[in-house]
Amino acid sequence: MSVSSQIGAGWLTDFVPRRGLSNGHLQTLAGNFLPRRLQLPEPESLLVEVEGPVAGYGPTRVLCHCHWQRREICRERLTLILVHGLEGSSSSKYIVGNTARALAAGMNVVRMNMRSCGGTDELSPTIYHSGRSGDVGRVLEAIVREQDLGAVALVGYSMGANLVLKYAGELGGSAPAQLKAVVGVSPLMDLAPSSAALHLPQNRIYEWHFLRNMVARVRRRMQLYPRIYGGAAVDRIRSMRDFDDAIVARYGGFRNADDYYCRVASSRVAGELRVPTLILRALDDPFIRMLPETRAALLANPHVTLVETRHGGHCAFLASASNGSRDGRWAEQTLAGFLNGFQPNLAG
Repeated sequence: MSVSSQIGAGWLTDFVPRRGLSNGHLQTLAGNFLPRRLQLPEPESLLVEVEGPVAGYGPTRVLCHCHWQRREICRERLTLILVHGLEGSSSSKYIVGNTARALAAGMNVVRMNMRSCGGTDELSPTIYHSGRSGDVGRVLEAIVREQDLGAVALVGYSMGANLVLKYAGELGGSAPAQLKAVVGVSPLMDLAPSSAALHLPQNRIYEWHFLRNMVARVRRRMQLYPRIYGGAAVDRIRSMRDFDDAIVARYGGFRNADDYYCRVASSRVAGELRVPTLILRALDDPFIRMLPETRAALLANPHVTLVETRHGGHCAFLASASNGSRDGRWAEQTLAGFLNGFQPNLAG
C-alpha cells in the first residue's frame, strides 16, 4: 500500500484482503453481492431543485434522504453528503454502510440521489452524468441554509467521486467555508481510458450490467418526456462509449463522447483542490484507470492524501479480520477515521 502523505498516521491501517479475495474481479463482485444487515432510522426527505423547466416540463429536482442528530447538537456536528456511483442510488449498499457508521460516530448524513436515480425519473426531465458537480453544490447550499450547518464533508464513490472532486477542484480556494473535507473512493477521474477499459473482454460483464439498466432508464424517459427523448437512438448501443455518444452527449450538451470525457473529468482540476482530500483507489480495479499525469497532480497537491492499495477491486476493499474492522469494510472504516478529525464538537 502506498500513501502520499502521513496525514492519516493515526487512522490509516494497511489493507489486507479477505482470504480468497486477492483478485480485483472477485473483490468487486463480492463487494456488490455480499448481503448486509443494516437498518437505518427513518430519514427526512429533501427535494432540491437543480435545474429549471425544460421543453415545457417542470424543473429538475434531486431527492435526498437526510439523517440528523438530536436537534440541540445537530448544527455542531459534521454533516456528510454521500454521493453514489453509476446506476446506484441513496440505497446502494456502500451508501447505507457509510451512513450507519457515520450516524454511530455522531455525524449527520445526507444521502443524495443523482438526477432520476433512486426511482425519481418523474422528478428529473434532464439526465444525470459525470459532469453534474453543480448538483452537489446545490445540495450543500440547501442543507447549510436550512440547518445552519458549520461543517460539511463530501463523500463520493466512483462516478460520485468524480462529482465531488470536480466540485471542490473547480472552486479551488473559493470553496464554501463550511466545506471541510472531501473523500473519493475508486474515483472515475479519467473517463476516456476508463470507458475503454470497460469495453475490454474481461470487463464486458460490468459493461452489460450498466448498459442494461441505463438503456432501460432511457426507454422510461422516452415515455415520460417524449418532447425531449422521443428520438433517442438506443437500439444500436453496444458499449458505454456508444451510450455516451448517442445519449449523454446529445442530451447533456456535449459534441460527442470525447468532448464529454474531456470536459467533465475531475482530473483536470486535481491540482486545484484546496480542502483536505482523501482518495482511495485499488491498483487492481477492473475498469477504473488513472492516467500518470492525474496521479502526479494528486501526489504534488499538499491538500490530497492518495492511498493506493494493491488489491481491493472497484469500491469493495473487503478486508481480513486482521485489519481490525468488525465488518471487514476497510474503505468505510478508513474514510470514517479520516473524517472524525473534522468533527467540530463531540460533546453531547
